[in-house]
Amino acid sequence: MGKWIGVDLDGTLAKHDGKPDGAIGKPLQPMLDRVKQWIEDGKEVRIFTARADSALQRIMIGQWLEKHGLPALAITNKKDWEMQELWDDRAIRVKHNEGDPCSGCGSASKFSHQYLADC
Repeated sequence: MGKWIGVDLDGTLAKHDGKPDGAIGKPLQPMLDRVKQWIEDGKEVRIFTARADSALQRIMIGQWLEKHGLPALAITNKKDWEMQELWDDRAIRVKHNEGDPCSGCGSASKFSHQYLADC
C-alpha cells in the first residue's frame, strides 16, 4: 500500500440525516464523481469513517459502494503516514507545525455541525 486519500462517508460521500439508525444515505454526486475520477487516475482511496469499528457496518458500506459503482475500497478509521488528504465534512484545517487553524477556518466554532471555508 502507498499514499492514499481518505474520504468520510456520512455527510461527505453519502447524505447523512443525523439519525442513528445505521442507514447509509444517497450518494452525494460531486464527491462520488470525484472518488471515481481518483480511482480512474490510479489513486488509492479509502473510506475513512467511525463506522469502521463494526464488522456489520463495514459489510453495509461495501454493499453501498458496489451499489453506487465503486470498487471494494479499504474501510478504516486509522490514519497513517501514507494518508495524503482527508476529505471530511467536520474537519478544520490546521496550519502544519503551527497548531493554528488556517485563515479561512479561524472563526469556525468547534461545536458547529458545518464548517465552510475557502482555504
